[in-house]
Amino acid sequence: MSIETTVTRAWQRKASWLWLLLPISWLYGLIITLRRQAYRWGVFASYRAPIPVMVIGNISVGGSGKTPLIIELVSHLQAVHRIKVGVISRGYGGDTSQMPALVDASSAPSVVGDEPCLIVNMTGVPMAVSPNRQQAITTLLAAHPDLQLIIADDGLQHYALQRDIEWIVVDTARGFGNKQLLPTGFLREPLSRLKGATVVYHSKQQISPAAEHASKQKQANQRLLMYMQADSMQPLWTPVSANIQTSEQQDLPAAPKIGSQVHAVSGIGYPQRFFETLTDLGFEVIAHPYPDHYEFTLAELLQYRQHPIVVTTKDAVKIKALLSKAMADNALDDDYQALVSRLWVLPVTAVLSDDCYHLLTEQLQRLDIDIKSHQALK
Repeated sequence: MSIETTVTRAWQRKASWLWLLLPISWLYGLIITLRRQAYRWGVFASYRAPIPVMVIGNISVGGSGKTPLIIELVSHLQAVHRIKVGVISRGYGGDTSQMPALVDASSAPSVVGDEPCLIVNMTGVPMAVSPNRQQAITTLLAAHPDLQLIIADDGLQHYALQRDIEWIVVDTARGFGNKQLLPTGFLREPLSRLKGATVVYHSKQQISPAAEHASKQKQANQRLLMYMQADSMQPLWTPVSANIQTSEQQDLPAAPKIGSQVHAVSGIGYPQRFFETLTDLGFEVIAHPYPDHYEFTLAELLQYRQHPIVVTTKDAVKIKALLSKAMADNALDDDYQALVSRLWVLPVTAVLSDDCYHLLTEQLQRLDIDIKSHQALK
């Protein structure tokens, strides 16, 4: 078991031994406070992009639903407001020696990272990656000079980048744990960081009109809400996309049936949410959690036999790249062909409360971004 997995499980259990690390958390808290103040006072230089920047991130380690939120916001801005939006990212898990780099449908997760590949594949949005966000923006605008807005994926703590809008995603299922900073707890920044930012609460419960109306009646501490809606399960790899050299017509495999056992394989920040979603859908889940951004191998997946294997869309991006390479090399024997037929993806869509869209419109109007007013809000 890796150190990352051990600590993550300790955070989930609120293990008592974590309090031994409190002096390190105090030192960490002092460092991040001084660092943020240094940017505020101009001791450290920061970059102001020539167009507005919207940062979306979180104050905790692990998944919060940030990537599905970005995909939904990009889709909304493109379809409803006709805004020319671009996205930048650090490109975690990619090859920094090849950055800054533009991301397109043919980009490899090993080069630009898995999340950028997913975002572009789902939205077609112009995107660039680099640990240096200024370089990412410069590269993006050089290729797409007509952009009106840039969304920075997971750039909340990157204070070298000035921002006009901040949205912070909070997972209500995880909460804030023991409310301590790293490494005693899983907070990157203290809870006071939420003040002054737009906070979106990721809830497991769906947003009913009655619940949303009730929330609007609360004058204080009104919450912006979102939840994940599971879509229909899809084969990870179809015979057409697999480019299998055969003249015979192949039928798509039947989707796993409700009530059946499935291997749930997940390398995301908070895999428990994925397992719970499958359980709520009625599947009997055999959970296989892996560290976030885990680099799977086909040999690892081959061990999960007898039952279908279900993965997230984020993990599917990397697994498809593995299959593409193996098929190009003609390296798939009968066992691996059988593996392909067992692989399934469970897509999810972020569903936001109406207040989220209304607030976003107000924020964009304050930045003088040209919004197509004839388009109705989602």
